[in-house]
This record gives sequence, structure tokens and C-alpha cells, in this order.
Amino acid sequence: MKQAYWIITKDFDVALVNGEIPFGCADEVQLSGRNFLTIGELNGFPVHLVQADARDEMRNFAFLRTLIAKPEANLLHRAVSLSQFLQSHRFCGRCAAPLHLAESEIALACEACGHRIYPTISPSIIVAVRKGRQILLANHQRHKGGIYTTLAGFVEAGEPIEQTVQREVWEESGLKIRNVRYFGSQPWSFPHSLMLGFLADYDSGEIKLQESELCDARWFDCDEPLPELPPKGTIALALIEATLALCRTESPL
Repeated sequence: MKQAYWIITKDFDVALVNGEIPFGCADEVQLSGRNFLTIGELNGFPVHLVQADARDEMRNFAFLRTLIAKPEANLLHRAVSLSQFLQSHRFCGRCAAPLHLAESEIALACEACGHRIYPTISPSIIVAVRKGRQILLANHQRHKGGIYTTLAGFVEAGEPIEQTVQREVWEESGLKIRNVRYFGSQPWSFPHSLMLGFLADYDSGEIKLQESELCDARWFDCDEPLPELPPKGTIALALIEATLALCRTESPL
């Protein structure tokens, strides 16, 4: 077998060799005879996904979240997301027959009824809100006492993205916003989210916490010390940095 990159997944962990994705022929990376799915290309070589089993116990695995700053982060997210999809879709939702990989595309097919299932992608929004020289940062329940970050949430069925941004900010903070504009996106495979990032300006209202989601939310001045922020490589940090740059263009009162 020709040389390739091999992404070996175990839940939300990825196997690395000296901090890098294993590369070589199947026998060189101890994967001879293993089933794999080709999921892309890197540096001109194919990338194969392999789901870990007992034979991989001695490999060094790293949590996907800790690899967010790597150049190959999106490819790693693709591997983990597809692995989660394959594990959670073993039987047809229409007739309960076993599913099999389709031949011509990355999908699962039912030979009994012809039903075809494609990888799950769950869109979500993440938004940084600015008020003059201040940025809104929140401490979420999952980061209690730690990281302060932007607001985020999942898109509901039949809901336009722009409405999701408005709704999530209102539900979590009690604030109304305006001038919503798209910033960028980032896959977040825990297990299959795609985060769509936005910038927005404060319109009206006072902060009123949705306590089931947030421990705290405050306005922070761009020239004052900030709390602990999300790690490098996250779209949350990119949104915060972009907003702080905009804040500094506002003339002090």
C-alpha cells in the first residue's frame, strides 16, 4: 500500500506520533489489514480514517480540543466527526437493517430499502457583542470560575441564522443587538457542530443572565485587564480579538 496519513480516532481523541499525524505505509504505522475510510488529502497524500480498537492501546492519544491550533485541525475535526457518525448510525432508521458504507461517496446506505444517510452537521452560532469601547464576555456554566468567552448556541429547525444570533443573545443576556455581520466559521466536532461566527453591536437592554447557561456576563473595557480567554486557534478568541480591535477605534469619552 502507498504512503498516506492515518488519523486514528478513539471517541474524541486522536493518535499522534511525536505530536504529528502518523504517516507511512500501513505496515510502517502498524495498521496492516485494518479497515479504513479515505477522507481527504494532505500534502499530496491521501488521508485515511481508522477507528481505534484494542490493538491501539499502546498508541499515544491526544484530546481533539487540545489540537485546535494545529494546521491540520480542520482535518482532525473531520475525522472525529465522521468517526462519531459511523459509530452512531449502524442501522437504518426506516427499516432497521444494517447500514453499509456507500461506494461512491461518504455516506451510509441501506441495501434493504435503499435509504441513504449523510454525515450529520449541526449548525451553531457564536457572536461577539461590542458597545463602544467595551466587549461583552460571559462565564458559562461549563467553565465556571474560568474562561470568559462570547455567546453561542445552536440553530433551531426552520430558523434563519441571523435570527439565531438575535435570539441567543437575548435569551442568554437579555440584550438586543444590531448590525449583525458574518465573521467566519470553524468545525467543532463535539460531536458534529459547525460554528458560524458573527460580530454585532449593542442596541439596548440591561444584562439579565440565563442562569441555566451562564454564571456571569459583563462588559469589559478594551484598555482594562481581561479575564481568562479561550485558547489560541478557537474562533471565539478570533472574534474577541477582532472586537477588541474595533473597540480601540472608538474615541474615549
